[in-house]
Amino acid sequence: MIQLIVGKKGKGKTKHLLAKVNDAIKGANGNIVYLDKSSKHMYELNNKVRLINVKDYGISNSDEFIGFVCGIISQDHDLEELYFDSFLKIAGLEEGGELLPVLNRLDAVSEAYHVNITISISLDEQELPEEVKSKIIVSL
Repeated sequence: MIQLIVGKKGKGKTKHLLAKVNDAIKGANGNIVYLDKSSKHMYELNNKVRLINVKDYGISNSDEFIGFVCGIISQDHDLEELYFDSFLKIAGLEEGGELLPVLNRLDAVSEAYHVNITISISLDEQELPEEVKSKIIVSL
């Protein structure tokens, strides 16, 4: 299952995402991974959460990003949750890539491997495809 935190840049999405991940670690039985465009939030995350700076891996488009996510999942059978901050940037979608197919693929991966994915997207709710609006948990 994927969940979305949406709102324009600077509205506080990262604050909500960090609170959600730090709350989730308290009751987690498995591992939690947080993907971001930098290591800036390292000290705001519980030390049991693995932070990955996606920019260190040269990902330039959504296909590479999905492959990267699948690689993380394949290497950690105890992975329970994934959190994506600055999603459009880390998934290579800033230049106008197709959002819906990427979200659908991530949803399929999430369901297939029983990993919950929470995604922060710098778009208003009205800018999202109708098909994903039911997955929004926070709209700022």
